Amino acid sequence: MAHQESLSLTLKQLRYAVAAADAGNVTQAAESLHVSQPSISVAIAQIEVHLGRKLFVRHKGEGVELTSFGSAFIRDARALLEEARRLSRLGQAAEAASGQATLGCFTDLAPYYVPALISRFRKAMPAITVDFRDAGFDELAAQLGKGSIDLALTYDLGLGSGIERQTLIELHPHAMLPDSHPLARKAAVSLADLARHPLILTDQALSWQHIVALFKAVSLEVDVAARASSFELQRSMVANGLGIAVAYTRPKSDRSYDGRKLAIRPISDKLPAQRILLAWAKGDPLTPAARALRDFITSRFQA
Repeated sequence: MAHQESLSLTLKQLRYAVAAADAGNVTQAAESLHVSQPSISVAIAQIEVHLGRKLFVRHKGEGVELTSFGSAFIRDARALLEEARRLSRLGQAAEAASGQATLGCFTDLAPYYVPALISRFRKAMPAITVDFRDAGFDELAAQLGKGSIDLALTYDLGLGSGIERQTLIELHPHAMLPDSHPLARKAAVSLADLARHPLILTDQALSWQHIVALFKAVSLEVDVAARASSFELQRSMVANGLGIAVAYTRPKSDRSYDGRKLAIRPISDKLPAQRILLAWAKGDPLTPAARALRDFITSRFQA
């Protein structure tokens, strides 16, 4: 037992076991990897000792056959080996990649994500220059289609079928209220609660249409008090008592630019999440620099 606890598994052992599973024969696996047959047998035996379970049933003269436990183990081992290969390629790309990548970002998201991402990316990969631009949903989709930007950090709005999407995070909508608003005394608010008060929207068409659609889905009409040209202006208008708002983006501070306090409350209705994603054009291979930026951004959101 002490030997079993001290033994650790290696990628080489996993690779040997997967090769045996693929070949159904230890000797053939050894030939495919250009190693000795005992090397494969020892690796499998070490894994089985470590796990306390058999991976294979040995048939004399007829090779090996996976047990039910072995099938599950080999499936996970394949996934782990593929992830190891991906990480290895990422490391090679980080050393080799140079040039320029162009990142677009939805205007309201840009202040909260892009500066920190670019700063950290520059330190990690100084040979790559990142050109950044912010834009609305329609413009980002158009720029991706034309190839004027490599990647877009945005919500899943306004992107057509010709765009690849990689989800980074899912967000649920919340209510923004003046700190002194009567609804601020509640732990959570409903759409019905919010529909009784003037609503401040942004002037991004897909954004305000999406928010209005949340109310219409439960047969509620809204009184639109104003449309703000930016998210921060919307927050400031709410903080100054000009109306309430519904948003997905949540800055770290609950104060507007002019220092007024906002009350942020969850919405009690069961509403669909909105995705922040990284997007790029299908069928148009990313440059090594753009791939490196894509992988870096993905890793930062997964951290």
